[in-house]
Amino acid sequence: MSNLNPVNLDNSQIGYESLDDAALYPLPDGRIIVQSVDFFTPIVDDPFTFGQIAATNSLSDIYAMGAKPLFALNIVGFPKEDLPLSVLTDILNGGLSVTEKVGIPILGGHTVKDKEPKYGLVVTGEAYQNTITRNNTAKPGDVLILTKPLGTGIITTAIKREIADFQIIRAVTDTMKSLNNTAADAMTEIGVSACTDVTGFGLLGHLLEMCEGSNVSAVIEFDQVDFLEGVFELAQKGVVPGGSKTNLKHVEPHTSFSGNFPLFKKLMLADAQTSGGLLISVPESKSADLIATLKSKKTLSSMVIGKIYNPADFKIYVN
Repeated sequence: MSNLNPVNLDNSQIGYESLDDAALYPLPDGRIIVQSVDFFTPIVDDPFTFGQIAATNSLSDIYAMGAKPLFALNIVGFPKEDLPLSVLTDILNGGLSVTEKVGIPILGGHTVKDKEPKYGLVVTGEAYQNTITRNNTAKPGDVLILTKPLGTGIITTAIKREIADFQIIRAVTDTMKSLNNTAADAMTEIGVSACTDVTGFGLLGHLLEMCEGSNVSAVIEFDQVDFLEGVFELAQKGVVPGGSKTNLKHVEPHTSFSGNFPLFKKLMLADAQTSGGLLISVPESKSADLIATLKSKKTLSSMVIGKIYNPADFKIYVN
């Protein structure tokens, strides 16, 4: 993005110069339009499930900003000569099942011919200034809470290699289909310092963005991080996607790992996620209330995994 010409924005607008999860545009009545787009290629074989995961992932950026979705548009690439249109119908119905669950319509979209299927949503939401949660406002003394277990990249790689059993496949699929709306409701209710969703750059990559934007450092306690079943064993065997290795290469100059920290654990923390959870930075005095609220709303995880400190030699320290 550094080579793109800058866009003239006022202080209330957020565009691509920011590392936030969505764009912000204020309206005269005090509301803020929040918008994001995301799409990707299939990571599971079933087209309906793929549609569900892609739609859930697309909505996540809106929830990470503390906003409420209003409506969505489909964005599709499809090889109509190679696959029957029934596959596309199933994908779109999968996405629709998710937006119906959160009570918003899909009002149209755009489809292009492509050599492989791609699907996602443009999502438009709304918020007010007092409900917007950005990723560059973490404060020293905050604790970090993660709302979903990690490991979707490693497990989906195992699925592609046909070495994942049914139980592991079901668990990762359920995790990727799990919406972040209840976690977003919890953080809005309690009031937090900062938030981002953990997706393609992995936990360490998205935490690095938070630390750089907020001018702070963070400590992560590996043993407090929740991982999906099977991730330890698969990572030890080298079942790791290329994107996770690229993520680790990017964050390593900014990260201090304690002792003889093994490579496979580094890759687990850098694992590229699909439809991951929210990484929330919250004042320690509010953390117990947030955890209790997250549990009451049945989020998949509510673990304190680390803490925010004043800036130090490294942006991230991992114990």
